[in-house]
Amino acid sequence: RTLRYPQTDQPMPQSDDTELLTAPRNTTTKRIFIAATRMNDGKTTTSLALFAALRSFTPKVGFIKPVGQRFVEVEGHQIDEDSVLLDKIFDVKVPIGAMSPIAIHSTFTRDFLDDPCKNHATVVDKMCRAFDRAAFEKDYIIIEGSGHAGVGSVFNLSNADVAKRLKAKVIIVARGGIGRPIDEIALNKALFAQAGVEVIGAIINKVEADKLAMIEKYSQIALERMGIPLLGCIPVEKKLTVPKLNQVVDEVNGRWLNGREHGATERVDQVLIGAMAAKGLVDLLERGSLIITPGDREDILLGAIAAESIAGEKVVSGIILTRNVLPHPKLMEMITKTNIPLIICQDDSYAVASKINLMTVKTQPSDTDKIPIIKNLISKNIDLDVIRNAFQTESSIAESI
Repeated sequence: RTLRYPQTDQPMPQSDDTELLTAPRNTTTKRIFIAATRMNDGKTTTSLALFAALRSFTPKVGFIKPVGQRFVEVEGHQIDEDSVLLDKIFDVKVPIGAMSPIAIHSTFTRDFLDDPCKNHATVVDKMCRAFDRAAFEKDYIIIEGSGHAGVGSVFNLSNADVAKRLKAKVIIVARGGIGRPIDEIALNKALFAQAGVEVIGAIINKVEADKLAMIEKYSQIALERMGIPLLGCIPVEKKLTVPKLNQVVDEVNGRWLNGREHGATERVDQVLIGAMAAKGLVDLLERGSLIITPGDREDILLGAIAAESIAGEKVVSGIILTRNVLPHPKLMEMITKTNIPLIICQDDSYAVASKINLMTVKTQPSDTDKIPIIKNLISKNIDLDVIRNAFQTESSIAESI
């Protein structure tokens, strides 16, 4: 019988299961591969924003992350969290397994190296079949990479290899600056060129606002010498780096004592360490404040309770008690009668603050307030015409045939 995608009437592409695929059968979809020069440069944000931007031209946009390293369990399958994120935001109406075919679990590399020839053929076949499903009847498909061009080489499936096999054109995302980002883009371009993969252009991400014009000017000069178009520079957007309290709790391995039900989604805009007099700390309180303090600093805890009452609005996102020190039972009773989220952990204040400062804040499906910001970053700062024009020649050839 003919299998169909959930919630659609589109028949799924059929294939001969007795034959291992070495390349996708889909030849018409325009494929854009998003690579980055290093981790956390903005691949996922770029993929989300570009997906939304392309949907303004056509509803037929697909997504796949062929090789995933951070995954969640979905219906018994290991699915990359970025695929889950994009599907929940945009409702792609493609089986989620087709958007995330390969999960690099803890023993994946060793299992692969035990029998590279057999395992490589199996992995490539799985990826190609998934791509055919994800790209079925799509005008464009976003392919999110797993890092720089060489990531995955240990199991013969680097980003350059994946882009080549899927016949995709690449956009390289690098972090704000001039010297190091340009050097890293050059290195990545060389690896993609060696694989025979075209680089459409580069995006310089997370640029400080006061340096935007300068970095855009000199990056464009440097990239033009390499034959790489600068697609645009994206400024740092502080709201995208603001974590929710539940993310902070996970990062510091904390335990909830109060207010989890309503406090988990509180935004942490600033962190205050209770190493000063209570009055000084209270004077600094503003909406989104997270207080880090030992449990025996009763003056600070009482000050936080009073500030909430006096302000008439929520100014304390949460309080983290350090060194597993609990307040006096009477004070604990007072706190439990408030809406102030209270967490306890074993680290000292400095260690907790350091962990929060070094956090990588990933966009989550529940971050509905961040999605419009992400969409605007691409539409306002990236030259979409260069990306779309990169496929015009192919379209003309296909039409003539």
